[in-house]
Amino acid sequence: MSYCVNCGVELEASLERCPLCNTPVINPNEVTHTNAVPPFPKEKGQVEVVKSKDLALLLSISLTATAVVCGSLNLLVFSQSAWSLYVIGACLVLWVLAIPAVIYTRLPIYFCLLFDGLSIGLYQYLISFNTKSHVWFYELAMPLTLLATAIALLFALLYKKVSRSFLMIGLYFFSCLALLCAGIELLIERFFETPFRLTWSAIVLSICVVIDIALITILSRARLRNAVRRRLHF
Repeated sequence: MSYCVNCGVELEASLERCPLCNTPVINPNEVTHTNAVPPFPKEKGQVEVVKSKDLALLLSISLTATAVVCGSLNLLVFSQSAWSLYVIGACLVLWVLAIPAVIYTRLPIYFCLLFDGLSIGLYQYLISFNTKSHVWFYELAMPLTLLATAIALLFALLYKKVSRSFLMIGLYFFSCLALLCAGIELLIERFFETPFRLTWSAIVLSICVVIDIALITILSRARLRNAVRRRLHF
């Protein structure tokens, strides 16, 4: 027993069309799908890849617009303090940090780190205009920025020129970390005119020395070095 798909009237098995609405009677078991249209396209498409130039243009325009708008608001509306310098400096730092990623990807890492240090130093200088004195910038912020930039450049130099193995990178990292922490504490004590003495940085320095000794031991023994590489899959 079958029924018309259009009007629902009962149909006899020998009918080819519905006697009421003239709708063709189709047996679903006899339908062929040779000419059926698939519900999805056969050809594979690909979304166009965004070029780095487009991202660089978008980032530059967005950061420039943000800096200009905030500077205009600061001058024309909220002029009680130079608060827009914080935003302008942050936009500058973000733009400099984005240079090796989307703006100019072939820039050497040494120049990238140098520009990053300069942009952070300039940001701190802009912040100093909202403080009573520039002493903290010249005697603390700038030396700390120079120290961090110099250690970052040293790490990059060791990575590029000496060795890029995982164990050697660990040795570079913990050695530079020890120098950075010790330098930060000494510069802070110099700024506050307190006696030069390592306290919290001595703990970091001790841990880094222990790790460096372990890494040097592993590097000096081929069997230890190969065992570590096998177990860590590198």
